[in-house]
Amino acid sequence: MACYVYGIVPEDVEISPDAVGVGDPPNQIKIVRHGEIAALISDVDVNRPLGRAQDLVAHEELLDAAATEVPVLPLRFGAVLTTPDAVVEELLTPHHDQFASALQQIEGRVQYVVKARYAERPILMAVLAENVEARRLRDRIRDLPEDATRPERIRLGEVITQVIEVKREADTQRLVDRFASCTAAANIREPTHERDAAHVAFLVETDRVPDVERTLDELRHDWSDLVEVRVLGPMALYDFVTTG
Repeated sequence: MACYVYGIVPEDVEISPDAVGVGDPPNQIKIVRHGEIAALISDVDVNRPLGRAQDLVAHEELLDAAATEVPVLPLRFGAVLTTPDAVVEELLTPHHDQFASALQQIEGRVQYVVKARYAERPILMAVLAENVEARRLRDRIRDLPEDATRPERIRLGEVITQVIEVKREADTQRLVDRFASCTAAANIREPTHERDAAHVAFLVETDRVPDVERTLDELRHDWSDLVEVRVLGPMALYDFVTTG
């Protein structure tokens, strides 16, 4: 057995006996304290490889739940040390002052992630309405066999991708600007899908969460059926203070 480390918290944090983390069955969360800081840990079987989807979910769920109550410095998924003493000696002791200062700075802050994706039919209609070449290619391949129009179909796909990339850049900036008044910082993430309109992580003061929620409602109303909006949060500050 070894120690799986989830994140760093203030030393006065208390852990619910029901809190569990990675493992099958999930192992109970423990806390290792040193000075003004502490580490959230659990036992892990070193003969069982980490990396399954349920392990990642357990890692994130524990940190996100903790982040709604106390400041948390999340460690990257898969951080393992040999023993609780090694956690103190190799992690908490050499980085004590740095971690303590960071915890003070992020107190009262959480992260939200806004992921917007263009609805398929509306974005295609918009591309055709705005781009002459796309319309010309669409008209050329209409009602013709795929094999006979393969170059035109490939080019049409390229044009659609290029137009969406331009739209994505503009809509991402609009999203960042829209939330600027109620967030402390923003981190633009790389798109994960060809129809992504925006993928942005926001640093949010907990007392501004109602403003963020209201802005999200307005955004969904304005984008309506054109863009699908998905929101994750509140969560730990993975995009802003990840440790290890």
